[in-house]
Amino acid sequence: MASANGGVRSFQDLEAWKSGRELAKEIYRETSKGNFSKDFGLKDQVKRAGVSLVSNIAEGFERNGDKQFIQYLYMAKGSIGELRTQLCIASDLNYLTEESFEKLWNTATRTGEIISGLIRYLKKSELTGTKYK
Repeated sequence: MASANGGVRSFQDLEAWKSGRELAKEIYRETSKGNFSKDFGLKDQVKRAGVSLVSNIAEGFERNGDKQFIQYLYMAKGSIGELRTQLCIASDLNYLTEESFEKLWNTATRTGEIISGLIRYLKKSELTGTKYK
């Protein structure tokens, strides 16, 4: 996982991935409840967006270098936008309590902010090429 100097050696070390993983777990919990669990179309879309978010972070990290990683991070941010829209629809349909909606919304927003910070860092850094060596 993390290297001795605190650097990132694996996608599991990334705060963006950790936050996205927590969000995906919460999505699965919430979509298994009540009427949300019966709305197969929306439930599946929300779950796919959550899984796509965290998967794109991991896949991008495992690619060849900074430019591809940034591209995948942007796709992860796109999944967050999709997810937040779907959360609004689920809330409008009373599939989520106000507390659940706020928790998911805030986690999605925080994850997006972490990803944005990582993108800014990668764009400014001198890291390039195969696994940033």
